[in-house]
Amino acid sequence: MKQIIASHHVVFAGATAALVMSAALAGCSARPAAAASADATEPIAVTIAQVAMTDVARAIDAGGVLQARTTATIAARILAPVREVRVLPGDQVREGQTLIVLDGDDLAAGARAARSAALAAEQGAKAAAAEHLAAEAGLALARASHDRIAGLQAKRSATAQELDDATATLRSAEARVAGASARALQAALAVESARAASDQASTTGSFTTIAAPFDGLITEKMVEPGNMASPGTPLLRLEDTRGFRLEVRVDESRIGEIRNGDSVPVFLGTGTISIAGTVVEVSRAVDADARAFLVKIALPDARGLRSGEFGKARFGGTLRRALTIPSSAIVRRGQLTSVFVVDQGIARVRLVNVSESEVLAGLTESEMVILSPPAGVTDGRRVSVGGR
Repeated sequence: MKQIIASHHVVFAGATAALVMSAALAGCSARPAAAASADATEPIAVTIAQVAMTDVARAIDAGGVLQARTTATIAARILAPVREVRVLPGDQVREGQTLIVLDGDDLAAGARAARSAALAAEQGAKAAAAEHLAAEAGLALARASHDRIAGLQAKRSATAQELDDATATLRSAEARVAGASARALQAALAVESARAASDQASTTGSFTTIAAPFDGLITEKMVEPGNMASPGTPLLRLEDTRGFRLEVRVDESRIGEIRNGDSVPVFLGTGTISIAGTVVEVSRAVDADARAFLVKIALPDARGLRSGEFGKARFGGTLRRALTIPSSAIVRRGQLTSVFVVDQGIARVRLVNVSESEVLAGLTESEMVILSPPAGVTDGRRVSVGGR
């Protein structure tokens, strides 16, 4: 019985050894087959560029806030209750559009009174003019009578008393003309004053309607119907959306590298949007606390810009030598930045540390990197160089 069991163990051990050997042989044969399959894969055509030392500028980054080039604070010019507010923050308005209506009943009544006073002054001026004409006619008659009496008296046909009476009448007529002329001038001036008062009342009455001074966007509302508006108190804020600028502060040690007219890339939001700006103003007064200068950068018209949005300007600095690669060679996946390096016809993934196009670590000069890697390029894949 013991012999039979022992023989069964021998048979089982032999079978097991045979299976292990066959599996090992199969594995050995599979690896060369896989290697042969990989070697037979068609190479992918790629474009490469050489890692090289180039002149780069030491960039100066400065953050700031977007501001509209033109901003208006809408305020009342008279003291009056607010009757209507016809806009809300975020509304686009056109030049001349009514924004706020004030209660102008008292002003309208004053304007009507001023117009009535102007009409009364005009009538008074007409009466003074008629009086002046009458005085002129009386003067002409007195002068003719005086001349006639004077002629008769010279011929001894009139007495001296009659001449004295004619002379007195003439002088009285002249005085009446002078008085009438003065009253006519006074009436004319009164008409001008009344008309000016009427115009002023009409103009003041127009202040009850507050209109937009230019096309723009309502950004803030500080008044409600029923509030009392007073001169100079802000009611609305309006900004012109046709032009924005980025205001940043630059350390005084670097301000010498910035000039008016410089073209500056501006990055908005998360830095994915880039706009070419132009330096339009560099303040001459240094901030005593921050030791920084205010730099204003004009931006071109673009959709989606809003006041208060964060932006970052990148100023070019002095040139220096640095290891660089084309930006199209950089592959970003999450927090990892890598490139594909060509090594004897094989693509190899290389983790790198870069700043813009400058290589800080991971590559050496004269290595070849793949530009805009095609989708099929992976680590270990054969490639063929199609251009540089």
